[in-house]
Amino acid sequence: MRAIRVSEEWQRAGVYFVRTLAMCRGFGAPLTGEFSEDTPESEYILVLEGEDPVSTCRIRLVDVRTGKIERVVTLEEYRGQGYGAAAIEAAEAWLAEKGAERILVNSRIASVGFYEKLGYTPDYEKQSGSGLFACVMTEKQL
Repeated sequence: MRAIRVSEEWQRAGVYFVRTLAMCRGFGAPLTGEFSEDTPESEYILVLEGEDPVSTCRIRLVDVRTGKIERVVTLEEYRGQGYGAAAIEAAEAWLAEKGAERILVNSRIASVGFYEKLGYTPDYEKQSGSGLFACVMTEKQL
């Protein structure tokens, strides 16, 4: 297992592969919605098992001291094996290098336990979405 900072087109393709399979096929998210906020400047972590892309997330700075990890997803057959945690840890390190002292993740409510194990605290006053995509904002101080 290795987590990489995406810098090449084949790596970006791996990000899109994981998100399309897991979110669009797996959860039924519309393709247009899943990629509507991505730009050519978007920054990603990609986790590989050998040469196979299995997990990913997108990062950005909200302000000079706050980072946000977004679009966290792991292929279903690799969940529960540390791939998602590897993506989050690599994203946190990258955001810390950029000056972030606080990290936000808008988690599906069904996944809050995953983030709590990684040190995130949910704020149930900050909820969004509904149904399968009901979310709560989580936060971690670095």
